[in-house]
Formats: sequence, C-alpha cells, structure tokens
Amino acid sequence: MEPKKHEMPSQAPEVRAHNFSEVALGYTAEIAVEEAKRCLNCKNQPCVDACPVNISIPEFIMHIKEGDFLSAYHVITRTSSLPAVCGRVCPQETQCESRCTMGIKFEPVGIGRLERFVADWHNENVVEEPEREAENGHKVAVVGSGPSGLTCAGDLAKKGYSVTVYEALHKAGGVLVYGIPEFRLPKTIVAKEIEGLKALGVDFQTNVVIGKTLTVDELFEMGYEAVFIGSGAGLPNFMHIPGESLKGVYSANEFLTRSNLMKAYLDDPTTPIKKGGNVAVVGAGNVAMDAARTALRLGAENVYIVYRRSMEELPARKEEVEHAMEEGIQFKLLNNPVEILEYSNPDDKKDPLNGSVRAIRCIQMELGEPDEKGRRSPVPIEGSEFEIPVDTVIIAIGTSPNPLIKKTTTGLEVNRKGGIVVDEDGLTSRTGLYAGGDAVTGAATVISAMGAGKTAAAAIDKYLSSEH
Repeated sequence: MEPKKHEMPSQAPEVRAHNFSEVALGYTAEIAVEEAKRCLNCKNQPCVDACPVNISIPEFIMHIKEGDFLSAYHVITRTSSLPAVCGRVCPQETQCESRCTMGIKFEPVGIGRLERFVADWHNENVVEEPEREAENGHKVAVVGSGPSGLTCAGDLAKKGYSVTVYEALHKAGGVLVYGIPEFRLPKTIVAKEIEGLKALGVDFQTNVVIGKTLTVDELFEMGYEAVFIGSGAGLPNFMHIPGESLKGVYSANEFLTRSNLMKAYLDDPTTPIKKGGNVAVVGAGNVAMDAARTALRLGAENVYIVYRRSMEELPARKEEVEHAMEEGIQFKLLNNPVEILEYSNPDDKKDPLNGSVRAIRCIQMELGEPDEKGRRSPVPIEGSEFEIPVDTVIIAIGTSPNPLIKKTTTGLEVNRKGGIVVDEDGLTSRTGLYAGGDAVTGAATVISAMGAGKTAAAAIDKYLSSEH
C-alpha cells in the first residue's frame, strides 16, 4: 500500500506562469488505477458523509480499480451534475479527503483527482445522450446558472420538470465562467457540462437580469410553480480606505470577469484591463490567488499578496498557495493596507498618469491573544507603515449577495449581511420560492453551492408532487 497519494502531473512553473493552459494535467489511466488501489473500501464510508452531494466514493473508486471507468462515471453522476468541475475546484482536502480512513496514518486517497480522471475520460471517450424523462407537467424557474442553479436544474430535469434557467450574463456558467480562470478550470469543461443539461431538456435564457428584466413576482405570474434563486454573491466588498477610486484599482470580480469572460488577455480587447507593471492583491482566499496568478500571466513584473494575518490563517487552498509560490507570487503577510497612493503631476494636468495608482501604503501587523474561538486577531504595530510601489491594486476580500433580488421580490426575508433566509430545505419566507448557494451563505465553495441546489431540488419535487 502506497503511503502517499500519487502526484498530479502538472506544467512546470516557469512555463505555466506565462500561459493560460490548465496547470494540472490529470492522471493517466495507469496512475488512476494505482491510486484507486489505495482505497480501503471502508464499511462506514466516512468520506461519503463528508461530501456535500453524497457521491458514493468507495463505489466509484472500486470501478476504477477494476478498469471500468464508465461505471465509475455513472456512479458519480447519480448524485453530481458537475463531476469534471468538482474534480478540479472542490476543496476535497477539507471535505471527503479529510475523513478518509487512509489519512489517519498516511496521505488520504486522491478522491478529487480520481473524480476528475473519470469525468475527463468520459468526456474524451464516450458520446451518449442522457435519457430524458417524460415531462410531468410542472414548470420551475431557476435564477442564476452557477453551481447551485445548474445542480438544481439538472436534478429537476431528471425528474421530468420543465426547467428554465435565467442568467444575467451573456454566457451560462456563473462563477464557473466569469470567476475561475482558464488555468484552473477550462471553459470547455463548463460548456460540456451545460450541454449535458440542455440534452436533459433544461432551457437557458441569457441576458436576463432578474430584478430588472423580470422580477421573481413576474416569474410566478408567467406560470412557474416554483422558483429557485441561485444568483450567487456578486457584490464585491471593499476596504473603504483612501484611494480605492483611483485608476488601476479593481475588485477581484471585475478583474477576473474582464479576463475570463470578456477576454481582456487579447492584444486588442473590447473590455480591457491594466496589464504589466507591479500588482498588489489584497486578500488571501482562492479568489485572491486566482487574481494574482492571472495578473502574472497578463504580464505583471511583480505580484504581491497582501494579507493581514500569517500563513497559518491563510484561507486559500493549500494547492493554490503552493502553485502561486512556485510561479513567483510574493507574499506580504502580516501587513494591512491603509491607503492607496496616487500618481499626480501638478505641472502637467494632461498627464495620463494623473489619478492613477502609484503605491499602496501598508502597516505591519502582529497577532494578538486568542479569542474564545482560539482565533488571533491582527493588531497594527504603531509606526511600522511602509509603501509598496505598484501600478494596480486588486481588492479580493470577499463578496456579498447582490441586493437587487431582495429589493424587487415580495415577502423575501434576508439577514443583516444580505443573504436570503432559508430553512433546512432551502425554502425562503415565501411559499414556492427556494434559494441556495452564495445567495444564502455569502461566498463559499462550489461543492457547498451544489449541495444546496440538490437539497432545494428535492424539496421542490416534494412540494410540487403534493397537493398545495
């Protein structure tokens, strides 16, 4: 029994830092089979309990071990609509792999890597149309085509519901398309998953902003018997420090959307972003890593992650942090921005640099005493301020649910952070209206959003199958 999981083949750091091709290259069939042999096929299956969509993990791995990759795919897709996506971006290390029995003494089984292998093998080798269920006469609308919306739509379509997904942007996929860079999640993968849902009968309507083009109230008036809100958390948070309105300051949402969706990496883009120079990314979650690594690929000379806590508190996935470091991203830890400084040439008012970012001023931090939860809050060190010369600042300190839907929907209860209030089934304060994913929780993981979409789909099915 191999004590360590098999390494994931990847592009060399000095090569991948200059292209947008996928970093991780995926297991070969031979490596996948060898990794599958490490699974103990536990009777109590703790890994399944830790999976938000309850994939039968030992069962699909057993099929890999036997070389039956098609059966492995069918096991995964019994409960997951997006296996190729989850195999790439799901934080398995804190979910299924964290409960793997092998992980007690050795490294856990590479569950995510095996899921990705199976999905990619299927996409490359199998052409099969999913069987469409006979329509049951019920209509459901889904708001948002991110992971929660896609999962809810897919589960309902498999039960014969007529499902229409309304997407605000011009391309379906939500955060999977606009938020996650190509080098982590190729857009062809997302497109393939969406085509699979279309084959099930799901209808996608893009360029429809719910709350503007149509309201939730109007969706019910159009004959939809239930509505699921999976509109995500697209409202960026800012630090509210001087200089955030200068030229060259972006929210991570804007920066990544311009690059990923609007193709700002082209030589002559219709929606450009600032390229090159020195870049500071404020924050240290997965989105911050995505923004920093994108800036590097767009030609930045130096890219800094500025984070007010230490490496031990850093929230991004370990794999993403390691990749960023290998590529040359510089980590300025225990530092907090207090001001973004302006370039100003008073002798030449027409100077195009006037009003642009010149530097970011930070103050050094130290961790204070632990609170009741054991978390140590950062405390500024008086007199320790310093400047980092930069041309671009990207703010990546989190997002909140967009307020548009709550402002235009009758009888919808939200919490103080703007998240939609739901019960354990995803039901909101209004009958027939369900919600899940980041619109409820604020920014979280793809797999947790998928779990919420699955829960809501089951509740909608129960609701519409009964007398109401």
